[in-house]
Amino acid sequence: MTLIKSISGIRGTIGGQVGDNLTPIDAVKFASAYGMWVKQQRDKQNYKVVVGRDARISGKMIQNLVMNTLIGLGIDVVDVGLSTTPTVEVAVPMEHADGGIILTASHNPKQWNALKLLNSKGEFVDAKAGAEILEIAENNTINFADVDSLGKITKNKAYIDLHIIEVLDLDLVNVKAIENANFTVVFDGVNSTGGIAIPLLLERLGVNVIKLYCDPNGHFPHNPEPLKEHLTDLSEAVKKHNADFGIVVDPDVDRLAFMDENGEMFGEEYTLVACADYVLSKTPGNTVSNMSSTRALRDVTEKHGGTYEASAVGEVNVVNLMKKNNVVIGGEGNGGIIYPPAHYGRDALVGVALFLSLLADKKMSVSALKKTYPSYFMSKKKIELTPELDVDAILKEIESRYQNEQLTTVDGVKIDFPENWVHLRKSNTEPIIRIYTEAKSQDVADNLADKFIEELGEIAKK
Repeated sequence: MTLIKSISGIRGTIGGQVGDNLTPIDAVKFASAYGMWVKQQRDKQNYKVVVGRDARISGKMIQNLVMNTLIGLGIDVVDVGLSTTPTVEVAVPMEHADGGIILTASHNPKQWNALKLLNSKGEFVDAKAGAEILEIAENNTINFADVDSLGKITKNKAYIDLHIIEVLDLDLVNVKAIENANFTVVFDGVNSTGGIAIPLLLERLGVNVIKLYCDPNGHFPHNPEPLKEHLTDLSEAVKKHNADFGIVVDPDVDRLAFMDENGEMFGEEYTLVACADYVLSKTPGNTVSNMSSTRALRDVTEKHGGTYEASAVGEVNVVNLMKKNNVVIGGEGNGGIIYPPAHYGRDALVGVALFLSLLADKKMSVSALKKTYPSYFMSKKKIELTPELDVDAILKEIESRYQNEQLTTVDGVKIDFPENWVHLRKSNTEPIIRIYTEAKSQDVADNLADKFIEELGEIAKK
């Protein structure tokens, strides 16, 4: 497995060969490079970095390696322990820290882990900073501190509670209306840190929560990507307990999906659509999502008199365009809510609170709510990459073949047909090509994806 170094961090599988996987040596190498980069940003006496992790099995090992590397560079570490990605993002500015590292491979299976790197604002480092960090790592230009200048580690386990307080204090989170609605929900925490944070939030909102897989031991009970085919237990539990709806997050709690009262998926693409509908109804403005996200967000934004624009895939790209367009809400179609009054990061806690506020406001079931939105269907498929595949050349050929259609090439190739679209791109997080399509029916979306998979195969064989 090749170690993946991208805008989404340093990601790989545990064990194996140095340089090919996320081994202890690689963890130290990239933590060292990040620490050096932090120290290059400002010339000061003391530096501080916040470090937290999801519950995956390798997390404690990787976190200890990372923290001890940072103190070896003379950087103080705030250890927030088992945490969520958005919680660490919130903690960085609250600590007046110089950066943050989250040890998580998001939705990837248990054998994966990663270093997600934050700047002093608690936002993901951009492409320029990422390139600088990789250059430091490759050139091995690391200068460790002498024995009298070592950093120290301070533990602080309060940040999940502080994060929840910040969410409850948001103007559009209608705590009283949610309490009065007396919701019952089933929550699947995939045995990671969502099992700590989300039930605490729900209880503070007066929601009756039935917990499923909320023991943060890192043994994921199903594939941790929050997709329909992985969530049969949640579906059965929602129906069994006659719940109002179900909630599921990924292991680091930046992706959020809902299930209606019938045990049917609300659709992770519609997490952002629903939250945006609520926010735009109270604070009209513009929206942004990435170009692999549903057209329904554009439709809902225009209904409220705003303008929608799509960014390249990757949270930092979404955030940059959100800031440029001064949007009121944005995010990614994978269930990632970015709400600027909270912070510029995908945050499932914020998404849960906004969605509950919307339901309390509308006084309707989740299935009825879904019917109020434009109906689109997506197909999300992938092709495993092999070393001999020249992805750039293959995508160039696709671009040439469809040059008379509406093309966007800032991130792979997206072809906008009048009734549907297809987006082909190399993943930032896995050794695959992603093929996303959207159409007015599931069959059309699936057939369109299969057509392009076949076409990619033909081009690769040339």
